[in-house]
Amino acid sequence: MKIWIFNHYAVTPDMPGGTRHYDFAKELTKKGHQVTIFASSFHYSLHRELKLTKNEKWKAEKVDGVNFVWIKTFPYQRNDWRRVLDMISYMYRACLVGRAIVKRIKDIEKPDIIIGSSVHLLAVLTAYWLSKYYKAKFIIEVRDLWPQTLVDMGRFNKNNLIIKTLSTLEKFLYQKARKIITLLPLAKNYIISRGINENKIVWIPNGVNLINFRSIKKIRQNEQFKVVYLGAHGLANALNVVLEAAKIIQSKNYKDIKFIFIGDGAEKKNLIKYSEELNLHNTEFRPPVDKERIFTVLNEADVLIFNIKKSDVFKYGVSSNKLFDYLAAARPVIFSVNAVNNPVEEAGCGTSIPPENPEMMAQAIIKLYQMSSEKREKMGQRGREYVEKYHNISVLAEKLEKVIQEVSNEK
Repeated sequence: MKIWIFNHYAVTPDMPGGTRHYDFAKELTKKGHQVTIFASSFHYSLHRELKLTKNEKWKAEKVDGVNFVWIKTFPYQRNDWRRVLDMISYMYRACLVGRAIVKRIKDIEKPDIIIGSSVHLLAVLTAYWLSKYYKAKFIIEVRDLWPQTLVDMGRFNKNNLIIKTLSTLEKFLYQKARKIITLLPLAKNYIISRGINENKIVWIPNGVNLINFRSIKKIRQNEQFKVVYLGAHGLANALNVVLEAAKIIQSKNYKDIKFIFIGDGAEKKNLIKYSEELNLHNTEFRPPVDKERIFTVLNEADVLIFNIKKSDVFKYGVSSNKLFDYLAAARPVIFSVNAVNNPVEEAGCGTSIPPENPEMMAQAIIKLYQMSSEKREKMGQRGREYVEKYHNISVLAEKLEKVIQEVSNEK
């Protein structure tokens, strides 16, 4: 089949970020399907253009057999009106390119199936419009429950006009979709509450391409005990809490424990400044790494931190690329999220603490530091076994293919 995926923030393995759709597309391509992904060439966390020259509006590129169509969108540096323009420009240009590309690029054929993936609903709306244009079957993938996430995070009141408008659009798209793929384990409860038939909803969580994690090093008792955080440096990640835990550990004179922060985001400069204000000598900030090099970085770690600010948004669960990468690396994980599901607890591969509690985080780190490397290794191995069983990307891709085939067979 010819499958088009519209994901504003899709990336290839040579870029930082989650490669969910690249990984799925690569698996589907092996099975004989033709997959085309429409994504922005402006990277959402690096805040810079990665794929297009100044005069290019879009271009097609084949990556490991997968068609990527890179679309120039409005640049932004923070979550303000410029990011809204970035979303609108993606919708507008993706729609124009989508209508013209079949005639322009011989390797991209008219779609049978079009998948629109949130975060934002304008990308999904583009997918719906083009499904009507090409008379293709339409599937929606819900990665974030917009606009409910914006309400749960306290950014907007539920009676706000923008929220009401987005809510109307959300329900419309749910109704028009043949199937609704969710990443969060309990997102179906919310979608059903919008009056949508439960039979349309399929749970396909995030996963890991385990080929990238073949050369995992065993944990050894080293001179330094490295506590690693890898990912976005935003307000939602509450990394100030980790810095405060580092301060507590430094004050207790644990000189061997070092904190390493890898990634980028709107709060990174503030976090570096805060680290200096706390007079920390046990922290290091590094730039983001592309997906291909993540396993190398995670091999350095003795313990990995999965930390998110307390929010009602997690009442539907959590399904994080980063968390499953952590587990695949066979390292103990400190899980500090108020989510209804807890993969770390399910796997028995770490310790769980309440969010935004630096004292408890410090205690958890010290406890793992004092544990033998053999015990930590067994703990990490349980996480590896968990993702092999439940979050192997090849198994999840088979589930996606089944959904696509079911939709394709519908009248």
